[in-house]
Parts: sequence; structure tokens; C-alpha cells
Amino acid sequence: MKPATMFLISLITLFTPSAPFSFPSSPTVTHRPLKVALTSSTLKATSQIFLNVPPAPPSTTTRPISIAIAGGGVGGLTTAYAMLKKGIDVTIYERTSSFARFGGPIQFASNALSVIKQLDDDLYEQVMEKFTFTGTRACGIKDGLRAKGFRMTNDRLDYVLNEDAPSDWFVKFPLKECADLYGLPYTGVIDRPDLQEILLKECEKMKPGFIKNGNAVVNYENGNAANGIEGVEVILADGQKHVHDALIGSDGIWSSVRAQMYNEKKVSSPSLLRRQGCTYSGYTVFAGETTLKTDDYFQTGYKVYIGPQRYFVTSDVGGGRVQWYAFFALPPGSKRAPSGWGGARTVQEDEEENLVDYIKSLHEGWSEEVHYVLDNTNPTTVEQRDLYDRFPEFLRSWADGNVVLMGDAVHPMMPNLGQGGCQAIEDAYILTNLIAECKSKSDIPKKLQEFYRKRIVRVSIVQFLSRLASDLIINAFDTPWSPHDDLGKSWKSYLTFFWKPLLQYVIFPAQFAYLYSYHPTGRMDNVQELKEKWKVEHKKSAEAGFAKMGQ
Repeated sequence: MKPATMFLISLITLFTPSAPFSFPSSPTVTHRPLKVALTSSTLKATSQIFLNVPPAPPSTTTRPISIAIAGGGVGGLTTAYAMLKKGIDVTIYERTSSFARFGGPIQFASNALSVIKQLDDDLYEQVMEKFTFTGTRACGIKDGLRAKGFRMTNDRLDYVLNEDAPSDWFVKFPLKECADLYGLPYTGVIDRPDLQEILLKECEKMKPGFIKNGNAVVNYENGNAANGIEGVEVILADGQKHVHDALIGSDGIWSSVRAQMYNEKKVSSPSLLRRQGCTYSGYTVFAGETTLKTDDYFQTGYKVYIGPQRYFVTSDVGGGRVQWYAFFALPPGSKRAPSGWGGARTVQEDEEENLVDYIKSLHEGWSEEVHYVLDNTNPTTVEQRDLYDRFPEFLRSWADGNVVLMGDAVHPMMPNLGQGGCQAIEDAYILTNLIAECKSKSDIPKKLQEFYRKRIVRVSIVQFLSRLASDLIINAFDTPWSPHDDLGKSWKSYLTFFWKPLLQYVIFPAQFAYLYSYHPTGRMDNVQELKEKWKVEHKKSAEAGFAKMGQ
């Protein structure tokens, strides 16, 4: 026995009376002897009092809530991070055999940055170190035929009366103004691999081995009295079965969890117009990246060039790099380029074809700015995918017993507003808070249903806005009418011209104000300081990128 403990026992024994005790000069009062049982718990409690030893945490036989997540993309990793921070046990089952650096930049709008900040200050700081702001600079729609020389001009209607006034910019987006309205960080991009590395590292700190690679979730079975399963049994590709308290389907637009929940067959129609309940959007998109210094590089964030039946997008993604996307109204299956989205890069259909030349041929007569970007792109880096879309699930819950869907598995977004990843991050935050409120595991099914009710209205509105942006640009927009040339003379050109003030002063301000209206942090104090610090670092990294390309 330790000397300190022996000393405490001696003190207790010394001051413990063993016989009746009487106070002098007073009536005799008999006192019952004080008996102290020197049990291990008594000694422990006494030592905590006298030796300032912290009490041990209360013992419990109740294990933490166990959550399985299908898919280790941005939504799945963010959910794992948020839940591990809350003390919830999480295991991710991921299809790919290991983490690899693939995938282009992902846009985080102000609403997503607010959620990241609310999840954890340190996580937010790590994201900011890899972040490139676009919303601090001019972003908007440019005339795909008339834009010249990467000029920084206004978006007013001066050109109608003045033939010499430039008409390069059709409408600029109020990204900065809407972020300032709520006191939020500005929209920007982060490389998907950088974001995944941050989340993987932080999750590994909290639970080593939390992600199981190379073994996707293919099926599940909810527990009931008949099968004796408590929670949900998760069935993996290799036949393994694991029981968890809940399963979150975050396995993308072609989700296996979704396929079982809604009884969808994972097949495509012969025409490719439908696939696992999705409809073809009518658009295919090519993407590429280049390092390129233009006259407006430091003044612009992202630009959408509009023209007949297509549009072309460029975005600064940091380090002097420009990411571009070319959207075309083509039939599904018009595959010419390989695809690296969501996994390993596939093989090009015709390896001899110069994909840049093909895309340039589809932009004949377009602005020199578009062709300059394409001319400076390595054709071997070009990728393509057909865009599929889903209608909002108003009539079917996202939850089935102890299983729930989130992110692209239930509300995929057309890419025009850059809200796909943002809405998945909102999902992660709200779902985590609801699961953390469970007083017992029996509360989980009703919390999953509550998650559906909380999210269905907002994500449906964002889905609608994202799809509307695509449809308007390709089907209703054209080169705007001008009295000084014949480039825009169709009825769509006149319609586009008359849309301008409505878009500029009503629709776009309302749209971005709504998107940013979800911001759990409230107003943030150091946004301007952060912007100025980033501006210096951005210029330095961009110039380094340009110098490297020059060498």
C-alpha cells in the first residue's frame, strides 16, 4: 500500500471513536460510535479529496452510437468528421481501394464555408490555407461572341447608344454583395484532393482506421423482431456483414443504398436517356485545366460565356491555373473524351483525336478569349461526362428505418451554381446534430425522418435553381441583341437582351441571397482581413505558377 494511503487510513482510525463519548459539565449524552468501512471505494473517494486526484469518468455499459457511411467522398468524409467530433462511432465503407489524388476543384460558396467554420475553427483554417477566393472579384456572364482581349468593362447598357462602348460583360453576379449582406467569407474553390486529405487526416486522429477501402456497401437489411438484428445489417461487396445502429447512403448519384431503398434497377435504357431513375439532362460537359496568365486574371473569379446552344465557363483555381468547362446540348453517349470524375481516368474513344481541336470546332465564330484558353490546354488532360439529373423526392422519404440518404445519392445538383458539395456539407451538419440528440438508439429512425423534413424544401429549391440555370442558358439564352451588328438577331437574342435588367437587379440578387441565407455561424468578424491576406498569397502563388510555365 502506498505511504500516502496508509497515512490517510491512520488519520481516519485515529479520529474514529470506539466507545460512547460524554461532553463535560453537561447532561450525559450517549453517542453512537462512528463506523467507517474502509472499502476500496472509500479509500478512492478519500484520496480524491485529500490528494486532489480527478474522479474517473462514470463507468457505462452503453456503447456509443455506431454509424456506417457508404461512400468516402466529400459528403461522407464531412459527415464522418462531424460525427466523430460529437463522440459518435463512425465507419466509412469506400469502393475505391485507396485514396488517390484525382478530381478537379470543388466550389464552396459562402453557405458551405459557414458550416465548415461552425464544425470546427481548426478545420476552417486548414481549408482556408488551400482556398482560392473567386467571389472577391468580378464573376458573371460574358458575351461569348463579342468579348475581346480579356477587357475589364462594366455590365451596363451603354453599348446600345454608343457603338464604341464595349459589350463584353452581359451581367455580373452579386457574389460579394450577398456575402457581405450576411457577413460571410466569399465563394471560392479548393482542390478536391486537398479537401479529402484534410478530412482524412482529421478523422484518422479521432479514430484510426475509420475508413475501409476497397469494399463498397451493396445491400442492407433493417433490423426487426423476425431477424433479431438491432439497427441495420450492412452487406459489403465481398460478402462481409456488419451491424450498425444506422447506415448513411452517401455513395453518389449511382448509389447502391438508394437503389435498394427505392427499388431502382442499376441499368440504363437503350437510348441512355434514363439510368437508375435519373433522366439525362440534355447536356454533356467537357473539362480541362491550364496554367495561363490573361490580362484579367487577378480581376476576375469565374466567367460564363454564353452563345447559341452552348456555354463555356472559366474559373481561377489558384496557382495561376484556369479550370474550364464546355457545355453542349448533345445526345447522351456522345463520348469522345475519357472521364476521370469519380475514379480512375478511362480510355479515350479515339486516341488519335485532338480533343481541343474538336471542342474548338464547336465554338467556331466565338470570342478569341475562349479560343485562347483552349489553345493553351494540353489535349490529353481533357475529360467529359454526360450530366444526369433527378427530380426532388417530395413523395418519398429519404429514410427507411435506420437507413438514410444524403448528398448526390438523393439530391444531385446540376453544376451551374456550384452547390452540389455545399448542400452535402449542409446535410452532414444537420444530420449530425439530429443523431447527437438521440437519447437512445430507438430514437434514430424518427431522427432520420426529421432530417428529411428539415432538408427537403431547401435542397429542392436549390435543385430547381441549378437546373433552371442550365435550361435558361442553353434553351432560352442566345447572343444578346445589339443594334450595331448582326450577331444576335434571333427571337432568343431579343429575349436575352430584355432579360438583362431582371437578371441583374432581381433574379441574381435574390438567388444568391437565398443560397447564402443558411449560415449557422451568423456574421463572421475577420472576413475582410482574411481577404486581404489571401490576396497577397494568391498573387505570389500565381506568379510562381506563371514563371514555372515560362520555364
